[in-house]
Amino acid sequence: MADADVSEKEKEAAREEEKDKDTAEAAEPRQSDSARSQGSVDRGPAKGKKKGSVFGKKGKKDEKKSETPIPIVEEKKEDVLLEGCFPLFMTSKTQEIFHCVCDQDVTEENPFKIITKQEIVDDMRNRAAVCDFHPFKQQITDYAFDEILVVYDYEFKWGQNFYICLNEDSKELILNPPQEGTEGEGSGAEEEEVVYKYIPPEPKEWVSQGSEKEITEENVVATRGRVKVSVKRLRKYFGAPVSFGDRNSSDGKQGFIECVSYEDKNFDLKKLELTTATQAVPDVKDIGTQTDWKYPRNANTQYYPREFTARELEEIENSEKLANFMKTVEPRFELALQQNAIMDVFYDDWVNLGDADSTFGSKADNHLKEYQSFTDLQFSKDKTITCIQWHPTIKGVVAVSIAERLSFDERIDQAARVIMTPSLILIWSFTDPIHPQLILEAPEDILSFAFCPTDHNVIAGGCYNGQIILWDISTHVDRLKQPRGGNRNKRSNVLPGFEDPNALKTPIVRYCAVSSIEHGHRAPITDIQWMPDHMVISRMGVPMENKNLQCCQLMTCATDNCVLFWDSRPPKGVQQKDDDKGPKNPMGIPNTFRHLDLQWKPMLKMHLSKSEPGGDHAPIKFSMQERQGDRSALTRGSDTNVAKDDTATMGGGFTAGVTKPGSGRERTLQTVPTYLYIGTEDGEVVYAPKPAYYHPLHDGPVIALQRSPFLKEVVLSIGGWTWALWKEGVSSGPILTSASASVRLSSGYWSPTRPSVFYISKDDGSVDVWDLLDKTHEPSLTQSVSPAPITNIFPYQVTQKQQLLAVGDNSGTLHILEIPWSLRQATPGEFNAFTNYIEREVKRRAFVVQRWNFREQEKQEMASEAKRKAGIAPNVTLTDEEIEYKMKLEYKAFLDEQHNFLREMGIVKEEEEALPEV
Repeated sequence: MADADVSEKEKEAAREEEKDKDTAEAAEPRQSDSARSQGSVDRGPAKGKKKGSVFGKKGKKDEKKSETPIPIVEEKKEDVLLEGCFPLFMTSKTQEIFHCVCDQDVTEENPFKIITKQEIVDDMRNRAAVCDFHPFKQQITDYAFDEILVVYDYEFKWGQNFYICLNEDSKELILNPPQEGTEGEGSGAEEEEVVYKYIPPEPKEWVSQGSEKEITEENVVATRGRVKVSVKRLRKYFGAPVSFGDRNSSDGKQGFIECVSYEDKNFDLKKLELTTATQAVPDVKDIGTQTDWKYPRNANTQYYPREFTARELEEIENSEKLANFMKTVEPRFELALQQNAIMDVFYDDWVNLGDADSTFGSKADNHLKEYQSFTDLQFSKDKTITCIQWHPTIKGVVAVSIAERLSFDERIDQAARVIMTPSLILIWSFTDPIHPQLILEAPEDILSFAFCPTDHNVIAGGCYNGQIILWDISTHVDRLKQPRGGNRNKRSNVLPGFEDPNALKTPIVRYCAVSSIEHGHRAPITDIQWMPDHMVISRMGVPMENKNLQCCQLMTCATDNCVLFWDSRPPKGVQQKDDDKGPKNPMGIPNTFRHLDLQWKPMLKMHLSKSEPGGDHAPIKFSMQERQGDRSALTRGSDTNVAKDDTATMGGGFTAGVTKPGSGRERTLQTVPTYLYIGTEDGEVVYAPKPAYYHPLHDGPVIALQRSPFLKEVVLSIGGWTWALWKEGVSSGPILTSASASVRLSSGYWSPTRPSVFYISKDDGSVDVWDLLDKTHEPSLTQSVSPAPITNIFPYQVTQKQQLLAVGDNSGTLHILEIPWSLRQATPGEFNAFTNYIEREVKRRAFVVQRWNFREQEKQEMASEAKRKAGIAPNVTLTDEEIEYKMKLEYKAFLDEQHNFLREMGIVKEEEEALPEV
């Protein structure tokens, strides 16, 4: 009977085991998810049972049934976010603001961060839609508590790097989860124990990886013989009584021996390799005294202050010596009190050196600050700023050109007023924000101008009528360098105590040379640049070495379809005297460029014609690869002996010829690239002089064409409502193009200190800051600067701790903005990251071109296959009438086949058989 009961129990246990096995196989995917979220499952045997047995007795029978048993785990429901919790994506900037940087402030082990509600509300008020908490603005506003929990999602389990908790019960549950074993007393009885079978590991052959050599090298091995020491004592002293007594240590040599340290040269060894370890320990403080403690001695000292008696104090106070002393030190004491009231004399400048950054904005600032603004009610009111240039050497001096806000038709209608209105360039200084320091006079409105890189007193400008103008401000440099009010009392005939009334008047500087209007541009000059000082362009269009290292040539462009090259040096046979720079006429005009006035003609002309019929290119902006200060071209190339007639022409007036060395002529720079990027009025970006390619990309005139100051092969073009990045050498198109903006773009410029940052202004008076390493689909920062449309921007690095942005608008006001620390300080490795980003975009562009070619070939193959099926030769092209007739025949054949099918099915009767006419 007992055997029968055991047999029934075994059968029932076997059925339960098969049922559990099917359940475990069905729940295996969920089990893996649960194991991944909860960690590894215990692999040991179940308590109270033998290893490898389900029943505890029939272990051998179970091993035969299943060699690898599957653990029995309850099916767990899929995890979901708690009530009031929402996924949240926080950018690196937002993490820095709230001090929750990933893997630094918050980690996988400690993912919780408590942020006050007021901090989030302030951030949403400051950054508006840019704030990452803006999607939950209403929930945060309605949240009744002051502290909000943000949890770091290390594994992106909910799709974002963080999730926010806006429910107090859920917040308490996340911070204080329930402990195991507290769910209920009956839960432990319902859990089924998991039993695993132990499979002993199979031994494998040992393969040496070289670790035994390292262990052998780390062993300490005795390399010297051991020293043997023998200590002896006389036998008569064995067991002898010992008596102790006091004795002075200096009485005998055997009682006191001083072991003075000395330098043993035997142990002066040089270590070839040293393995050290470092461990962080708490701060340890060593405290000592200056007492020379020869030997221990018991001593004590007791003291008390010695005070004067009342009589002695009265005698000292009434003494003449004390009165004389007080009179002597009184002035110095009073001066010290005054200085202490003015400034803290005990202020440690070295300790507080790092706090100097707060003068120009702290690291937490992330917006542009208004630093200063310049406007003149007489000259710049109701006018537009066409160009901005910072002085190359004098800090705090900026020049702007102003022009009338008139179209071409309005200029013709108001020609009389425009001629009588002066055309000026205003030079402002931070020392006087009300009055300009200098006023440069011009015959027409100036659209672009530039300081000479080698002689900063020379300024070249392009006029609306196509002429080029040169100014020389060398006689007024002292006025720009002097602080506010320093230009007063300069005349010796002014009496002391009186100011010169003419000293405060802004001097007007007249131009010293103007080009010939017959040989210049036929349209307004939109861009002007000085040629770098290490090269000049010959009359044959060959880049030559400039031995004088002085900028003497100019490049200009206008919408008359050409780019002109100008040379400011005197023509051959005309020698300029040393005293030509001084003023020698009643109007005080310098004679620096007297040989060019009204006679200046371009030395070279480059016409931009399209490769196909339909007109020419009308340039507005251009950019050359060679830049001022980069003289590597002087050492890269070398001349070869070729004849003058063997020069290879590159097109458009540029040639790549070379000259014979030692011929007395200037050396040809073979490695200087002679191609330019040119932006046109039709929104095209042309690679000239001989248009190798051009792309009509922009939906408006190209108003900015800037090369990166860090990678000169990368060019930024801005036009219409879009901007694009170009890589010199990639002819298939831009490597990056932006989406169309909601407002028309007006200007742009690269950051001088951060490789991946550039600024773009818009017609609504705002400035966008783009960081390509942060975002490429939208600007990182958008800030409104002026109520009027912005026409030009120009950033300038004042010092290492200050960077300014000059913004000119359509109302004649020049705004100076201070760039925050985060936009002027490059991150570690930013240049390498930006270089790698450009290389990836170039590879992506190459892949796109490859797919274009593949699709084009696939399209041709499909057309050839269609012709082959239609019975047409691949090289035969059908006309539109023949294609239409063939399609009608195919449609008629389809109708016939359809009618026969319907008749066979019995749907169409015989009397209804009538084909429609085609």
